[in-house]
Amino acid sequence: MADSHDAADRTEEPSAKRLQDARERGQVARSRELGTAAVMITGSAALFAAGGSLAGGFGRLLGRALALDRATLLDPAAMGRLLGAATLEGLLLAAPVLAAVLVAAVLAPLALGGWVFSPRAFAPSLERLNPLTGLGRVFGWNGAVELAKALLKVVVVGAIAIALGFALVRDTVALGSLPTLPGMGRALHLLGLALLLMSAGLVLIAGVDAPFQWWYHRRQLKMTREELQQEHKETDGRPEVKQRVRELQRKFSKRRMMRDVPLADVVVTNPTHYAVALKYDAGRMRAPRVLAKGRDLVALEIGRLATASNVPLFESPPLARVLYGSTEVGREIPPGLYLAVAQVLSYVYQLRTRSPALAARLRRPTPVVDAELRDRYDRGGVDA
Repeated sequence: MADSHDAADRTEEPSAKRLQDARERGQVARSRELGTAAVMITGSAALFAAGGSLAGGFGRLLGRALALDRATLLDPAAMGRLLGAATLEGLLLAAPVLAAVLVAAVLAPLALGGWVFSPRAFAPSLERLNPLTGLGRVFGWNGAVELAKALLKVVVVGAIAIALGFALVRDTVALGSLPTLPGMGRALHLLGLALLLMSAGLVLIAGVDAPFQWWYHRRQLKMTREELQQEHKETDGRPEVKQRVRELQRKFSKRRMMRDVPLADVVVTNPTHYAVALKYDAGRMRAPRVLAKGRDLVALEIGRLATASNVPLFESPPLARVLYGSTEVGREIPPGLYLAVAQVLSYVYQLRTRSPALAARLRRPTPVVDAELRDRYDRGGVDA
């Protein structure tokens, strides 16, 4: 993997994003020794278990192939047909063993790295054609490890093969005294046993190679602190981008909030520093809801929109401040403000339903604000 940083600077474990990006490029931990061991163990075990039936089937196939009449021998086209039929029958006889090997070859990658299909891995790369890069892989540290594994395989498998040669020498010599079909069955049985025991040595090598490949893969993907910080910025968003997003969100929220002001039943004001628009629908809401709220210039704009839309304004500085501090836009007011808001809404409803003469005689209420909420949200009666 091309890298501009020294390996000593890569002190941080690879992030989930870096691992996923590497996987999309087809770079995952792979152990060829694990795949080889799985295929060899599975194939030799299948051969050991099915040796008798395979010997019988191939013996019968051999007998039929050698029992040819004179007409068949004189027919130039017969040999081709017989060869094709014998080949097909031989493949069918060996199909269980071949199928077991195929399944092992397909499933072995799941143990380390899983299945990966990456179109990007097939893309042409000049780096792969660079002879210097190839020589670096051959004579580098990874090449030395591969050479050590190859020598270890030769030593381990060779030692097992020599031991088996001495242990099975009598059984091997005795094959010459057996009839053809029993001898073939016994030979396949011994061959499967020998391959199975030699494959056990490959399992030992794979048991060392698989953890090493996992460790080496993660080591190659390690990151510097600068790379990790840069990735966090790109993932979470750069500060200037996040600030711009927040500004746009506030802008859209304010625009949507202002569209709801004409729908309000009343706007409680401070009178100019705070403004809170309230709406209550007994059939749809459990309690009055805040449609819009704002301070200073926003409060003045809310008041202007309310006046233009014939929404009554109700001046109550303590209630306006507590409503502003306690309730977000779109939320219902807290229970501690039920009584105060009910007094305001009752007064507003009466103004709407009575004639101007009777409405002028109504006594304007003084809302009673919950003391605990007032202590928490009312800034000491300061209007600023």
